[in-house]
Order: sequence, then structure tokens, then C-alpha cells
Amino acid sequence: MHFASDNSGPAHPEVMESLLRANAGYAMPYGKSDLDAEAQGKLREVFEAPEAAVHFVATGTAANSIILATLCAPFETVFCSDVAHIHEDECNAPEFFSGGAKLTLVPHENGKITPEALRAVVSAEESRGVHGPQRGPVSITQASEKGTVYTLAEIRAISEVCREFGLPLHMDGARFANACARLGCTAAEMSWKSGVDALSFGGTKNGLMGVEAAVLFGPAKAWELELRRKRGAHLFSKNRYLSAQMLPYLSNDLWLHSAAKANERCAELTRGLSQIAGTRMAFQPEANILFAHLPRAVHKALHEAGAQYYLWSGELEGEDPREPLLARMVCDWSIPREKVAAFVDIARAADPG
Repeated sequence: MHFASDNSGPAHPEVMESLLRANAGYAMPYGKSDLDAEAQGKLREVFEAPEAAVHFVATGTAANSIILATLCAPFETVFCSDVAHIHEDECNAPEFFSGGAKLTLVPHENGKITPEALRAVVSAEESRGVHGPQRGPVSITQASEKGTVYTLAEIRAISEVCREFGLPLHMDGARFANACARLGCTAAEMSWKSGVDALSFGGTKNGLMGVEAAVLFGPAKAWELELRRKRGAHLFSKNRYLSAQMLPYLSNDLWLHSAAKANERCAELTRGLSQIAGTRMAFQPEANILFAHLPRAVHKALHEAGAQYYLWSGELEGEDPREPLLARMVCDWSIPREKVAAFVDIARAADPG
């Protein structure tokens, strides 16, 4: 019963088979093989973006940081949510890769920033002339760190604010597939057609061994992105092994099918836990992450049974078995329906009423 992270699951069998095929014989290094060109072309096809600059890296932190460094000068600031992954979980990598650009935080509502909040925060910058940070790119996360999803209309509204100030819009799409599956839209509709200029397209959380795509939808900074990937030590000599993962992921909608499975398991988990007295969802789960307040007795029973997930607040040890403790649970593509049911059964049996 593994619900700690969608990073903890296995790679998809089709991905492993593709890696084995790629391992046969010789291929040109540094992204110059036929397989690299095929995988890049497939991503452009999926996104309906033939001019997009596409580069594969090994981690989401690298994709976010290299893209933001390409879009943001050292004397500028990146506007992002106050719970953004680039703020809370990347050890100042965006600041490091950009040579010192700062992050300016926008208050979130249910994990997302609103156009009104963004406009107010952006307007407050560039008020100190040469002494303060200059306005730089805006970054949003889709699906958000709280498991919520920006609608297409919400993305467009944020993009309109960006256009007002002449700022590029970056999307941290570590769970892009989960959001796309939830909305039932195309990759293009949720990215450049809604005003997104650059995308970190995730794969590792959704069945890949370890690869993300750094995508620029306009060609103007394509060469700079490539140089920054090299300078940031993310140009793999045997890049074909990154492409060998991404190609089957993008073929036959494997990326969407895998994300839909994770979303379905999360919906089942949400329905099951919601039947327990004292359960309260901190945010409405819309993708494959849920935050739930559950009684301490339920948490203790689940941990004793070997379930893995993170407590977000509170301690397992305490006197009141009914005290609600907040937990984060994440479903990946591989979790069987039976494991979700077993988890819910243990939680129900431990319900202190």
C-alpha cells in the first residue's frame, strides 16, 4: 500500500522494453541519434508544435531551473505560488541556475494562484527602480502541489495578466498528464494554446524511469536553452536512453492512459476515506493527490499495517484517538484497485466513531 509518492512506483513495462531495444548496437551521442530525433518529433506532434525546442533532462528540478534561467535574467524575479515546488522543494536550484534571480511569492487559493492575486503582486514590483528586482517570468504548476487543477480558462486568465506586463509564462508540468487526463483536453490546449510559453513536461512520476522534457514553444531562446542544458550538466552523452523512455510514453497515448489510472485510483481512495467519520479533505482532489484529515487511530492502524504515506501535520503518538491529523497521499499508475480497497478497509475498521 504505497501512497507516499508517485515517484516510488515502477517504470512501465513498455518503457523497459524500449530501453532494451535502444541498448542494441551503436548510436550517435549527445542527442544526435535517430532515436533522439524521433522522440523529439513525437513530442512536437503530440503538442501540435512543430517549431518547439525540445530537450530531455533527467529531473524535474533540472527542467524547471534550466527553463527559468533561460527566461529570467539574474536581476529579475520569478513570480510563483507560495506553495510552488520551485519555492519549497528545489533547494534554491532556480536561483542558482539563473545566477541569482529571486522568487516572488503569490498567495495561493486551493494550491492555485488567481489572476487578481498575480496582478497585485506583479504590480508591486519594479517600484524601487535600479534598487529592486525587475519583473520576470510567471510560473504555475499543473496539476498543483495540492492536487487541484487549473482549468483552461484559468490558465488563459493568468496568461492575460502575463501579457499585460510583457512576461513569459512557464508551466511546471511534473503532473501535466494527470491534469490533462482530468480536463479531457489536448496537450496543446493546456499549454501554448492557452498562452503557456515554456513547459516542464513530466514523465518520471507517471511511469518513466527518469526523464523530463524542457520545452520552449517559441524558437527565440532555443539555442540558449540548449547551452544552459549543457552548462547545467544535463546534456547526456548517451541521450538515447532518455529518448527511449519518452518515445513509448508519447506513443498510443500511454502518458494519458497511465495518468488516468492514477487519477481513478485517487478518486476511489477519496470516496472510500470520505465515508469515515471525522474525515475532511483539505483540498478537493482533482488529479492523483489528496490531502485528508483522518483520526489519529486510523493513521496508527494504517501505519501498523505497513501503509506508506506522509503525515503533513501532527504526530502519530497522542492521547486522543479522534484527533484529526493531516496526511498527503499520492496514487501512481501502477497501484492496483485491490490495494486501494485494502487501505480503505483498514481505515474503516480503525474508525473510532
